[in-house]
Amino acid sequence: MTLLEIAREIGTLARARGGSKILSAAAVALFLCAGAKAVEKPKTETVQFKSGDQTLSGSLASPEKDGKHPAMIVIHESSGLNDWVKEQTEKLAEQGYVSLAVDLYAGKTATDPAETHELMRGLPQDRAIKDLKAAFDYLESRPDVKKESIGAIGWGMGGGLAVQLAVHEPRLKACVVNYGALPTDPGDLQNIGAPILGNFGALDKGITPEDVKAFQVSMSKLKRFVSLKIYDNAGHGFENPNNTNAYRPEAAEDAWKRTLLFLKAVAK
Repeated sequence: MTLLEIAREIGTLARARGGSKILSAAAVALFLCAGAKAVEKPKTETVQFKSGDQTLSGSLASPEKDGKHPAMIVIHESSGLNDWVKEQTEKLAEQGYVSLAVDLYAGKTATDPAETHELMRGLPQDRAIKDLKAAFDYLESRPDVKKESIGAIGWGMGGGLAVQLAVHEPRLKACVVNYGALPTDPGDLQNIGAPILGNFGALDKGITPEDVKAFQVSMSKLKRFVSLKIYDNAGHGFENPNNTNAYRPEAAEDAWKRTLLFLKAVAK
């Protein structure tokens, strides 16, 4: 992504927000200098929190620097909370976000499609949303988190759940969906208040380019901010290098840059 493209992305977001403080010289300088800063190793730990009468766990990564920080709920793919998802959580912490990867499968991960299918079948969407809202409450309660700056990011199944969290959690500050299912119900769309960034593949047969474009049109009619990009020659799961056949390194790198720019603009 070029510096010109970065400036255009921030400008688009600023106009969508009515010329708010987003487009400031300080904000642009902060992003452009991010790559020049020495990256501090984040602090990592396993944490537990309550969701109703259940105790959930998650992998937490937080910036080394003391103080209050924006936060991100990290939502895993259908295979579960694996090492790659934990790596993304740490990468976000390196950028200044207290990041919590919620374990929606209670410690289970899948290694083949059959296991993945079984785990997904055992996770009703209403329970997943309840658990993610509990994760939001947990982050909000932490003294190192800016309560007004909590967002969500997910991939595949987790991307779809990130959007559903935006539907059901009005306090959400930002939502990043990577090739996740997009809502179509008018009532759900109406309830989305958080700005949304989306990264999708043109070859995805599950979440098709037509689905993405329809979501863009619907949200634009509601005057909601969305920034969606469809990558040529990429399909589902193109950001994860463990997906050997699907991985597209250039698209993955660009999607990550778009994500950081977006978050620095709306969830800082």
